[in-house]
Order: sequence, then structure tokens, then C-alpha cells
Amino acid sequence: MSRWGLRRTTGRGALLAIAAVLCVAAAPTRRETPLEAALRQHVETLASDDFEGREPGTPGETKTLRYLARQWFDIGMESGTNDPAHGWFAPVELVEREPLSFRASFAKGRKRVILPQDAGLVVTSGIRSLVEDAPVLFVGHAIDRVPPRTDLAGRIALMLDSGGNGAQGDPRADRLLDAGAAAVVTVLDGKRSIDDVIARRKRAGYALSGERLGDEIEAFVSPAAAQSLLAGLGSTATMADLRREADGADFSPRLLGIVGTLEATSRETRISTHNLIGKLEGRNPAAGAVVFMAHWDHFGRCAEPPAEDLICNGAVDNASGLAVITETARILSRGRPLDRDVYFLATTGEELGLLGALAFAENPPLPLDKIVAVLNVDGTGLAPAGQPFSVIGKGATPLDPGIAQVARAMRRKLTSSENANAYIKRQDSWVFRQHDVPAVMVSTSYSDEARLEKFMDEDYHRPSDEARKVQYGGMADDVLMQVELARYFADARRYSSPVRGGVRTP
Repeated sequence: MSRWGLRRTTGRGALLAIAAVLCVAAAPTRRETPLEAALRQHVETLASDDFEGREPGTPGETKTLRYLARQWFDIGMESGTNDPAHGWFAPVELVEREPLSFRASFAKGRKRVILPQDAGLVVTSGIRSLVEDAPVLFVGHAIDRVPPRTDLAGRIALMLDSGGNGAQGDPRADRLLDAGAAAVVTVLDGKRSIDDVIARRKRAGYALSGERLGDEIEAFVSPAAAQSLLAGLGSTATMADLRREADGADFSPRLLGIVGTLEATSRETRISTHNLIGKLEGRNPAAGAVVFMAHWDHFGRCAEPPAEDLICNGAVDNASGLAVITETARILSRGRPLDRDVYFLATTGEELGLLGALAFAENPPLPLDKIVAVLNVDGTGLAPAGQPFSVIGKGATPLDPGIAQVARAMRRKLTSSENANAYIKRQDSWVFRQHDVPAVMVSTSYSDEARLEKFMDEDYHRPSDEARKVQYGGMADDVLMQVELARYFADARRYSSPVRGGVRTP
């Protein structure tokens, strides 16, 4: 600013304006509330490098569960396993299966062509699976209908790619296998390469120990390799011919006159891990229970050198959820007991396929039909304070009216959009809904789609998901919402659970 300009602004009004600016500049930033400070302490601890990314079956699990159990015990919870042999920690045994080797060949008469290792992939859900000289049935796109079992039994279904997710599997292949196919071979369409499929499908898969995994075989073949196989067997049909045939309105599956041999092996590892279950006992446990849950697991070391940051700390996903249910329990423990029991469940194996929630549902500490509401907390801490709430599971459970009533009483807004339901199958509450138990997530983190997408694009399942990026004001809002939801759904007079399975629960 010039000297002239300074003299022109030194009148009384200008001095007041300057003083106001200086006061604003010197004003202290808003201090954290005690609740926000407690949430920060939990997240910074659980998402620290010392906890090594909270991978199941590692020292990081031991540290995580020891920390949470100490917090929950100090709050005044009691064990919720209802199993004297396993207080607090419910054992969960996982099976890890990693693809090891494969071979594939196809024959027509005396001609046999071997699939090169770099042109395809064969995987099995078992330890070793073999299909030998099985007839190949071309099923086209296999979208509208599945051939009858009489057509599929003992045969290899050859299917055209739909550009699906090679990591999660193709539901069309699942339907064909369920209908009796001995194996399914997918010919890629060029939108994804065989290298992409190999990178995804050669990762380890996980299941609960004791769960029947079967020995189904799936195979993937590049378009060029499929064409070479047909040509090498002297087939008059080309892949272009088969695609035109599949696109026809009158298409029906047919045998190609060739047989296939597919073999795949896997390496199996068993992982001993745990769910943590606590409980605040209600005045009338016979009235049922409310369950709060958050998964404790993450990916451990998820990057390789020369990257400097090798650990996926999982601050938002899901140290934040653990912090929220812990502080929810603390506030509830300071009030008078509620009618219903309130369980707190920290699940293992969510990142591996919702496996800890599945273990709980298959061996619950209380009958599932006694659970009136499950409230999951996963991926909070994305939004600042004062944002509206979204319901993941909106419109799918009888909990909506109660959630709306609680929000009105708190003078908080619920978004009318159901866009957050895009995440309905990607978190633990989905398991409970498959068992007819009403389960939702209520959070501010899913109401701002732009902020959510930014997290998913930049930090989700990456080492950059760190405590320094968490919004503790929004987390505090989530805690207060969970507290009021607990008070509503655990009050037998305010909420009478609906009929489930033909029986009205107490």
C-alpha cells in the first residue's frame, strides 16, 4: 500500500475497520470439545503405525483388541460373548486360499492344443480341482437364462465376457456352476486384458473355516488365445462367428465338438482371529437387544518398497467407526439403564468379505430374532460438523420411521436421497439383512457425494487414509446420533419390534 493510501485511511472509521480486522486475525480457532478430543485420541491410536494396519492374525490385531477391550471394560461393559470359555473375544477361524498353479488344454479328435500360461488363467475354490476331457458347451452371453442342468452337467460352459469385475467374480459364472456346469471358461472381450484378470484373481481369497468352498473351476482366456485354440483344433468357427451367433435373437447353447481339460491348485493358510463383543445390560433383556458394530480390521502393510509409506492405517476405514461406537457406549453407560440390552461388536475380516459379521450371525451370542436393530458405523469422519445424515439401507428396513423421529427430535436433517444405498452390500450390516435382521448405517459421511468420492478416489484402502485427515466434528455428530438411536430403539415402549419370520419378537 502507498504512503498516500495509508494517510487517507487513518480516520476514525478506518481505525475501527483496522481494529476489527486485527481482532478477527487474532481470534483463536474453535477449541475441540471433550468428545472430539476423545475421538481423536482413539483414531490416532488405532490408526498409528504402532498398530501396523490392524491385519487379522498379526500383532496388530492383538494390540487393537487389547486397546478396545480395556476401553470397553473401563466404560463399564461386560462381556457380550455369553460364553464363559471365551470372555470378550469370540474366536473366528479364517481360511486363506491363494492360487498356486494351473494347466488347460482343449482337444478335437486327435488334435490337442495347450493354453499358454500367459494367455489364460484357471482358478479353483478348492485345494485341487480337475475336469478332464469334458465337452465344451457354448452358452453365449449367458445373461437371460441358464441352460438346464441336463445340458450343463459334466460340461464346460464357454461364455463371452461382459466386462465384469474379475476380482469379485461374475454372477453369470456362479449361476452356471450352481446349475451343474463342471467349469466355466470366459473369453475376454478386450475391454480388460488377461493381465488385469491375473492381477485380480491371483490374489488370495478368504472364507470362514468350515464353510464349504467346493471345488468349482473358473478359467479366463484372452480373445487371441481363444481364436488360436479354435484354429489349432481345425474348427471352422471363429470367435467373430461365435460372437455374432451369441448376439442373435434366436441363440441357443450348443456343443462345439471339442473337449477341455482344466486343472488348478491353491495354497491354503488358516488364520486365527477374533470378534470383540461387549454389552451394556438392560433392565429387561427379554425385550431383545440393539447391536452397534464397527469392523476393526484393515490391510496391514499394503505397499511395497520403494514406497516410503507401507502401512494402510485405516483411519476413516475404520478406526473412526471404532471410536464412534466406543464413545457412544461411554455416554450410554453414564445414563440410567435402557430397557433392552445394547451389544457392541467389533468385527474381524470385514475387508476380507464381511467374514466377522458372518461368523457372528452363524454363531450369535443371542438369538438373531431377539435383535431389534443393528446400527453399523463404518467410514465416518469424512464430513465436518453440522452436515445432514444419510441412511445406508434407507427404505429397506422397518427402522426408517424411528430414525426420522430421532432426527426430528435432535433437529437434524436426513437426506432424502437414497444414493448412499450404493454402499449397502459393501459393509457388515448387509450380512444381518440376509438373516432378516433390520440393519442400517446412519452417518454424515455419506451425505456429501463429492467429498465421499474424493475419499474413495484418493485415500480409500491406501496408506494415505491417516488420522490427520479425519473430521472429528462430524464424528462427534455421529456419536450423538448413535446415542439417541440407542435410546429410542432400546426403549421397549417407544419401539416395538415388527414381526419377523412370522413371529413377533418381544
